[in-house]
Amino acid sequence: MYGHPQPVKKSRTGLIVTLSVLGGVAVLLVLGVLIAVAGGGDSPSARPKPSVVEGTESGAPAPGDASDAPTEVPALEGTDGEGDVRITRCAVDSLTEWPDADVEIVNHGDVQASYIVSVEFVDGDGTRRASGLATATDLAAGQKSVQKAQGLGKVPGKMTCKVSKVTRLPSS
Repeated sequence: MYGHPQPVKKSRTGLIVTLSVLGGVAVLLVLGVLIAVAGGGDSPSARPKPSVVEGTESGAPAPGDASDAPTEVPALEGTDGEGDVRITRCAVDSLTEWPDADVEIVNHGDVQASYIVSVEFVDGDGTRRASGLATATDLAAGQKSVQKAQGLGKVPGKMTCKVSKVTRLPSS
């Protein structure tokens, strides 16, 4: 008398979420490859010594660290950008034991640029315990930015922060 009931429409929410996640992962992979290719042509012999700062579990910088260093870093020839970067603070959170570093980036170039800075967190025995990234986008020539590089691994006790790689890209 009332006819047949209409079939229930299937939800495609799971499919949409799965495809969105896969698309995001693909974008991250492409960005990683571009960053690796952009920084892959540097010769290790032409690089200056990386910036190194020691820190302690309390978060106080060790005596004689980068806070005693001059605030301006001379510009380097080329496009690696390592002369534009220095670590100004290196510490371990006393609660989580996760390391972090404040990274000062000064664009010594003539054009606007963006920076990706890789920082390594090394324990007192010389073992790399964590790493973090600091980024600054669209810095004008002469402009300075202070960013935080956060490590996600525990580093109990004494630790050293080192700039392991700097990628400087021209802004469009």
